[in-house]
Amino acid sequence: MINVLIVDDDPFIRESMHVILELDSDLHVAGVCGNGLEAAEFVRQQSVDVVVMDIRMPVCDGVEGTKLLRALDAPPSVLILTTFDDDEYIAQAIRNGANGYLLKNVPPSRIISGIKTVHEGSMLIHPDIARKLADMLEPSRGDKDLNKTITMAGLTQAESQIVRHIADGKSNKEIAASLFLSEGTIKNYITEILHKLELRDRTQIAIFYLKLLHQ
Repeated sequence: MINVLIVDDDPFIRESMHVILELDSDLHVAGVCGNGLEAAEFVRQQSVDVVVMDIRMPVCDGVEGTKLLRALDAPPSVLILTTFDDDEYIAQAIRNGANGYLLKNVPPSRIISGIKTVHEGSMLIHPDIARKLADMLEPSRGDKDLNKTITMAGLTQAESQIVRHIADGKSNKEIAASLFLSEGTIKNYITEILHKLELRDRTQIAIFYLKLLHQ
């Protein structure tokens, strides 16, 4: 059973989401909160696996709320629900450790599968958001310079490509198809990347890449 916390300042959305998520036998809604600060207080007192977080909220928005949650001793995964025009929030939320991003207009089934995806430890970014992030965070230097920097971090050219794909929000299956490799090979590459960079998970790989873009 996956314990989920819903965080949104709109009471109607909170209750609607509560009803929808409880329809899935794998999910249990542990509670609802109106902002990121309330969410952090809730998680300090009760076990939560995944927080489904709105990004624009009064008092404490989803960006700051993600930072508070990820700083806890046993941090939950954070799945951000956003609108397409939240540019100024999305990149910062990635740096603060959010595990996934979905647009609010996706079907309920997509939100449910997204919760399960981030709970398993994978990063999830809606393709439209990934494309927008790529444009928004385009480095001022050329791709060759960025590749050189990644290589200096100890990664091979193939590993560097996989890092880029992870930062674009692609799944192992999608990366495998893009590089004409098996999913098993991609998993092995990711394990090696995590070891070389001394990182914990795919989210940290994406953050590593985004930080390089801004150096």
